[in-house]
Amino acid sequence: MTTKITILAVDDDPDILRVLRANLELYGFTIQTAPDCREAAGIIEDTPPDLLILDLTLPSCDGVSFCRELKTTHPLLPVIMLTARDLLSDKVIGLESGADDYMVKPFETLELLARIRVCLRRTKPQEPILLSCGDLRLEVSERKATLGGSPLDLTPKEFDLLRLLLEAQGKVLSREAIRRGLWKDSKLYTWSRIIDVHIQHLRTKIESDTTSPRYIHTVPGIGYRCCRND
Repeated sequence: MTTKITILAVDDDPDILRVLRANLELYGFTIQTAPDCREAAGIIEDTPPDLLILDLTLPSCDGVSFCRELKTTHPLLPVIMLTARDLLSDKVIGLESGADDYMVKPFETLELLARIRVCLRRTKPQEPILLSCGDLRLEVSERKATLGGSPLDLTPKEFDLLRLLLEAQGKVLSREAIRRGLWKDSKLYTWSRIIDVHIQHLRTKIESDTTSPRYIHTVPGIGYRCCRND
């Protein structure tokens, strides 16, 4: 990411806040946290975040009421509502309060990341995003990929796969995490071999020697990692 995006996470569960901070900071976000609405309101007034992740049920306040009130003073602040409940009525109430999106705990980090990006695109101007590893480069907004300055002819799914790996550069992604990141409906493509097939096709286009890859490394029994830090 070219500029730091600040996200405020509000939840009374310190474990949830630790997980959100650890995972989202890996993707370049600046994370602020608050255990309740009062502290969150103070942070928003002092240093307005770019996005709010808000728990629906907080012991000191009602997340729905807080969201509704917040939207009257900060109408452009995107809000993603979190809840441990999975009832349609909860989702409707959350969205009618002004929340831009809604996720049920527990959630996958990659899915949350995708929803964060969608919310930010609605409110912030798009800036060029460049992802790179050595002489492998991705211009995300233009959906262009080059290797050593030469353009790569990637399919849309190959581009999305390479982007996913580069965004998590140095981190091992399981096949399940990749599947969820590439296909929004997690019920599709449950056959893990489909990920290996896509990796194989991508390697033939970016690796000079697919038997000794430079960019996409296999982590046996787990998944794949792009551009190791060592």
